[in-house]
Amino acid sequence: MMNELIQRAPKVLLHDHLDGGLRPATVVELASEYGYDQLPTTDVAELTEWFNRGGKQGDLVLYLETFAHTVGVMQHRDAIERVAFECARDLAADGVVYAEVRFAPEQHMEAGLTLDEVLAAVLTGFERGAADTDLTIHTICSAMRTAAHSMEIARLAIEHRDRGVVGFDIAGAEEGFPPTRHLDAFQLVMRENFHATIHAGEAFGLPSIWEALQYCGAARLGHGVRIVDDITGDPGDEQLGPLASYVRDRRIPLELCPTSNVNTGVCGSIAEHPIGMLRRLRFRITVNTDNRLMSDTSMSKEFAQLHDAFGWGLADMEWITINSMKSAFAPFPERLRIINGLIKPRYALLNAEHSMGAL
Repeated sequence: MMNELIQRAPKVLLHDHLDGGLRPATVVELASEYGYDQLPTTDVAELTEWFNRGGKQGDLVLYLETFAHTVGVMQHRDAIERVAFECARDLAADGVVYAEVRFAPEQHMEAGLTLDEVLAAVLTGFERGAADTDLTIHTICSAMRTAAHSMEIARLAIEHRDRGVVGFDIAGAEEGFPPTRHLDAFQLVMRENFHATIHAGEAFGLPSIWEALQYCGAARLGHGVRIVDDITGDPGDEQLGPLASYVRDRRIPLELCPTSNVNTGVCGSIAEHPIGMLRRLRFRITVNTDNRLMSDTSMSKEFAQLHDAFGWGLADMEWITINSMKSAFAPFPERLRIINGLIKPRYALLNAEHSMGAL
């Protein structure tokens, strides 16, 4: 009963990677179509298992290695557009009503596409995929923190701010590549009154979070789960350090990705994930998928696991979903429309159904 309600519930997704959510069959077909011969196998079932196994190595750097193949088949306009189209379709089928899907345009230029052409393919695919669904889908442009293209990507995102791009991000291996390496790009984003979310506090701790907020102006923290390093004390008697207090007091959204965090070794299981404590302490938490292919997950699976681990019900899901929508980079009227026109009415219906079923 609960799993069916979770599936039907409206969901909001703020942290999802386009190149981490391909359908395995699509990877095989695109590899064949464009002559990519590096796949470990062309059997769809075996490839699915390979990606899932690769995503469970308990190490962020090893986890990121699996992306060589998804990015490898996303080097041509039609391929990129198809992946974006299928992403939107898959999210809509999972009950997602609002999504911000991020990707790194600089990684899709090996066959000669320009940054503008890469982004246009993604935006076209999203538009086609969301047509005739309840899904509103926008794009976040990520720069690779291990490279030196962040100013280009920031400009690209800002130039397309009225065509479906809502934010700028940096992604990739966190340790050794602090946000301040890309300070110029983030200052440009701030000067242009644009939005930034930064991968921080996933594989590296408090210094990464502090730089993301206090130097680079991040409005949200991509993951941010390591904020718990600034929280001490026994359950029910926690003491927040100055950075954790700042994050909670300022209502800075945490783009938490429970399954992905288990896969990359942040914690041992969903039940051990700090999301339970962060929810109880009333941080601005959001629930996200990160990489649906590598982590073998969806928004419905994330919430089902949280229900099993923490006993969270529809009221908790609604609270988190509204948190997420409040934290979105979409214009304020659009956020209000989705909260009041989709999320609240549908949860009211689901709650009524659930109450009737309990009688």
